[in-house]
Amino acid sequence: MSSSSPSNLSPETGAAKRHYGIWIVLILLAVIAVVAYRLHASSEAASKNKDSSSSAISVGVTSVQKRDVPYYVTGLGSVNAFNTVTVHSRVDGQIMQVYFREGQFVHAGDVLAEIDPRPFQVALSQAEGQLAKDVAAQNDAKVDLTRYQQLWQEGVIPRQQLDSQQATVGQFDGSIKSDQAAIDNQKLQLVYCRITSPIDGRVGLRLVDAGNIVHAADANGMLVITQVQPIAVIFTLPEDSLPQVVAEMKSRQLIVEAYSRDNGTKLAEGRLLTIDNQIDQTTGTIKLKSQFDNRDLSLWPNQFVNARLFLSARKDAIVIPSAAIQNGTQGPFVYVVSSDNKAQVRNIQVDFAEGNISVIRQGLNAGEQIVVDGTDKLQSDAAVVPHQSSSSNSPASNSAPELHP
Repeated sequence: MSSSSPSNLSPETGAAKRHYGIWIVLILLAVIAVVAYRLHASSEAASKNKDSSSSAISVGVTSVQKRDVPYYVTGLGSVNAFNTVTVHSRVDGQIMQVYFREGQFVHAGDVLAEIDPRPFQVALSQAEGQLAKDVAAQNDAKVDLTRYQQLWQEGVIPRQQLDSQQATVGQFDGSIKSDQAAIDNQKLQLVYCRITSPIDGRVGLRLVDAGNIVHAADANGMLVITQVQPIAVIFTLPEDSLPQVVAEMKSRQLIVEAYSRDNGTKLAEGRLLTIDNQIDQTTGTIKLKSQFDNRDLSLWPNQFVNARLFLSARKDAIVIPSAAIQNGTQGPFVYVVSSDNKAQVRNIQVDFAEGNISVIRQGLNAGEQIVVDGTDKLQSDAAVVPHQSSSSNSPASNSAPELHP
């Protein structure tokens, strides 16, 4: 029996085995190379993503909105009382009583003070006594006139004596009328001794105390009364706004809002009364007068306020926060975040600003994302990491006032 051994293998068989081993080694090397390449590529991609993520700028964004926005024109104004009266004494005399309190609200006809009436009562008694004397003298003259008429008819006295007696009776008629006028005058002086309020209003500080002597010719009054309910606000607007204001006044009652000097607090709401009849050429503005009920006394005479006149509501306006608007050499622009998180510069046209929002006439569409926070770090095509802004500058709901026909 024969047995096989390595020494009995043919040369061809040995060569085949050697080639087979080489191919296995080559395949293993190729697999190792492919795996190493993929690991290296994955590592480089991760490194690039990491570098890209670390270089992206975190920004706050908000969506461009479309909604109705009220359109106002604003002017600086001052509060004016509808009526202001400096109360003077109409007679000379000593103040006996003061019936008002400083800051008190009074009505027309309320007694404010009383002047010593005794001198006028004495003068009234004298005038009444003179009237009684003249009436008695006239009666006596009338009796004589009747007797003279009879004597003249009998031819006892001449006509001239009768005529003189008739003239005497006529003189007493004039004296009696003069006496009655003197009585009425003294009664009027007594009325003037009780100083009353000519209007409804609020009393200011007392200028004269009880016990003082006052005169009708005194330059300073006794007190000042101002009508503060209702009250007026006179404000100015640029003449360019006049055509639209006039056009809106023809169709409805315009609403005016009064704000504090810092424009942060709404004080009252009223209505436009009238427009001045001429434009101030030095300032290019025109005055407008509005009326406020002022029930809560939030407005005071000579107070400075910001007046906002509501003209119309802009329907479906494009609205963004004013803080998002930047100014460049080519005008206003905003940063719009693209779908690949890149900040793109977009030139815009601003229609008007209202509070912390701006109405855009052209350049943006509703729903687009714009940068609100972090704009100082951006440039065109900069990579960004957007997050929703919680800034108070985001457009808030702001409805127009009710339109009054």
